[in-house]
Amino acid sequence: MFGYLTAEPGLLSEEEFARYRACYCGLCRSMRERHGSPARMVLSYDMTFLALLLASLYEPEESAGEARCPRHPLHAQQWLHSEWSDYAADMNLALAHLKCLDDWEDDGSLAACAGGALLQAGYARVAARYPGQCAAIQRALDGLHALERARIEDADAAAASFGQLMGAILAVRDDRWHDTLDRLGQALGRFLYVMDACLDLPSDAARGRYNPFRRWYGLPDCAARFEDVLKMQLGEALYWFDRLPLVQDAGILKSILCAGVWAQYNRRYRREAL
Repeated sequence: MFGYLTAEPGLLSEEEFARYRACYCGLCRSMRERHGSPARMVLSYDMTFLALLLASLYEPEESAGEARCPRHPLHAQQWLHSEWSDYAADMNLALAHLKCLDDWEDDGSLAACAGGALLQAGYARVAARYPGQCAAIQRALDGLHALERARIEDADAAAASFGQLMGAILAVRDDRWHDTLDRLGQALGRFLYVMDACLDLPSDAARGRYNPFRRWYGLPDCAARFEDVLKMQLGEALYWFDRLPLVQDAGILKSILCAGVWAQYNRRYRREAL
């Protein structure tokens, strides 16, 4: 249910794209420094959105520089770091660890089992720092797993569980912005869950896997139905997003929410329409 909160480079200015990449590289550095180099294998652009959003809201001090890395050994890459880079790195690791455990329980995946074991020590550190967030992630995944085991095709309940997860991750501070961030996270989480279910529907139906929208599979208006639901959830997310006093990186964040999140959906259904 991750991999959708990404920017479309062609829709950003050169300056915006450079800053976006630098924030991603700063998140990668945080993952390495806090959890070791292997943890960078689970790095997600979704958490770059999280770091940019919270940094834009709370305006912390930033540090910047350039460095080479195994992925870019020939040319130094610009990086940008703030306290929210560290928080996003911790949430990235927690989500990846618990997702590995969930995949192991669901599918018996040996790769997921090995990944969960590799991330276990890092997860223990994150859970000690952020027990509320890790508990919320676990509750959400447990709720989703219960629906899957019972084969209950209740899309609202499934999406709401993932929304609660995202709300807890965004609303990290008990301050004046807590409720707005929580509502933004819940709406965004519901959108991400529906998007994932939409794109996975053909493979889930073919393999007999759980998907709360299986009854829609094969319907001629399936894509239009998904688009209506997705627009409703994204509209609510944008409503709460616009209530945050964001200045720096607001353009990047808005581009991700208005265009980037649709990239995979548009590629899938444009290809099928040809």
